[in-house]
Amino acid sequence: MEFGAAIDALNLFSGSDVGRTLSKIELAIEGSVANDCAQILCKYHAQHDALVAAGLVKRLAGQINVVIHALGILLCLPKVLNPGEVIESISLGAGNTGKAFDLETNHRVAEFKFIAWQGGPEAIRQNSLFKDFYSLAELNSSKSKHLYVLGTEYPLKFFKSRRALESVLSKNVSFHSEFRSKYPDYQVVREYYLPRSNLVSIEDMSEMVPGLTNDIVV
Repeated sequence: MEFGAAIDALNLFSGSDVGRTLSKIELAIEGSVANDCAQILCKYHAQHDALVAAGLVKRLAGQINVVIHALGILLCLPKVLNPGEVIESISLGAGNTGKAFDLETNHRVAEFKFIAWQGGPEAIRQNSLFKDFYSLAELNSSKSKHLYVLGTEYPLKFFKSRRALESVLSKNVSFHSEFRSKYPDYQVVREYYLPRSNLVSIEDMSEMVPGLTNDIVV
């Protein structure tokens, strides 16, 4: 089934409000007998095609974060690259792709974090952000280093915070070992970040691509 056909089949079944639609079906089917079911199912488009369509959309939805990551990077490129700047390596897939950074050119190295910060604890997101900053800051390169985020307020607040580094590092054994072998004495995030704040430019990409909003990115 094509994706467009799947969406059409789901729309026929669910309507604009799936909860309301299901309530209507419940009322229609209560008190009916087996011989009535086929007619009721047909009336409300509860057909095999709708079930197949739901399975297809569910599988595609499981990959949506990868799609957002890829499109976000691609749409940012015209805004971040300078005239004549050459892309040497790019990683469009979210997660571990085997490449060191999301983007490397002849002038810059960059990571992109498509996170709609809410201002709460967000520990797992902070842990990932810290690792990306660390990877950029520790890179021995004369190229400029960039960490692109959706809004700088909460990332910078985290980097300047006194959150315990043991908490930040605790979920990643290999990263914990690497970091502590270099910096055994640092206790909180700000102790690592502040001396290196000038090494990595933390930049807001939300204005580069208007589609990168909280309605899309979570």
